[in-house]
Amino acid sequence: MLNHILQVSITPADTAVVSKLETNARETIEHIATTPLEELLPELINNAIHFGIKVLIALLIYFVGAWIIKKIKGVLHRIFEKRKTEKAIASFVESLTSITLTIILIIITIGTLGVNTTSLAALLAAGGMAIGMAMSGTVQNFAGGIMILVFKPFKDGDFIETENGYSGTVSDVNIFSTKLTTTDNRLIIIPNSTLSNGTVNNFSRNTMRRVEWLVGVEYGTDVEQVKKALQDIVDEEKRVLYSSTGAPADPLIAVNALQDSAVQYVVRVWVKSSDYWDVFYCLNEKIYTQLPEKGIDFPFPHLDVQVTRQG
Repeated sequence: MLNHILQVSITPADTAVVSKLETNARETIEHIATTPLEELLPELINNAIHFGIKVLIALLIYFVGAWIIKKIKGVLHRIFEKRKTEKAIASFVESLTSITLTIILIIITIGTLGVNTTSLAALLAAGGMAIGMAMSGTVQNFAGGIMILVFKPFKDGDFIETENGYSGTVSDVNIFSTKLTTTDNRLIIIPNSTLSNGTVNNFSRNTMRRVEWLVGVEYGTDVEQVKKALQDIVDEEKRVLYSSTGAPADPLIAVNALQDSAVQYVVRVWVKSSDYWDVFYCLNEKIYTQLPEKGIDFPFPHLDVQVTRQG
């Protein structure tokens, strides 16, 4: 069974290489056995000198190459610092460049010693392809991470909502995943491929947001009275922004819809993004408590049933 496995796993090219090595070894042993010592000794010394020179040249190439790689890595680091590149991207590019150049340097160094590096290069290429296929999902996350870090649709501290329904504050963005801290202090880790290919709602990107309330009041209530009462509530809130302070528009109060059992008013104001929820909940409470105090009642759905007796 072992022989069968070996026959299946060893290719004809591998067999030819092994056969050539066996032939060279046999010829070398025969040459040493048949050559007189007085002729063999100078030959061995000459070969040792030649091999020693190759070793010195290989070491020189390696140390010079390592010094050049270090300088290239330093130049990249300074460029990234000058351009204020994302740390994760800078670190990855520096490491990838260093590893790639080091592998090339090792192949060149081994080739200087007279070793055939064709098979080694092919082995590295095949290994890289196999690893890439096995880690296809990871590669997708990596590509998504690069896109996020380069184009920056969001950053640490932003409050976002993802296409699959997750929402929270971004606590960390790395090459492969993004971490969200939810409002109830849960940590959610989302693969970057999901975020880069889906819709992301960033609530923190803009400095201002518009808050909207829909208020239903009873039919027959004076329109101007309702609008004035709502305007007073808005004016009391100091966090509301006006066009004079940089908001896109002044507060809007208008009749929005005539519903089955209520006249619906819309209230729209602009606030700082950080004040959105505080203002929303605060004015909700004020609308509910202050409108009835001014004689403005909220309707509720009702159904009139008429019973007719026959005969």
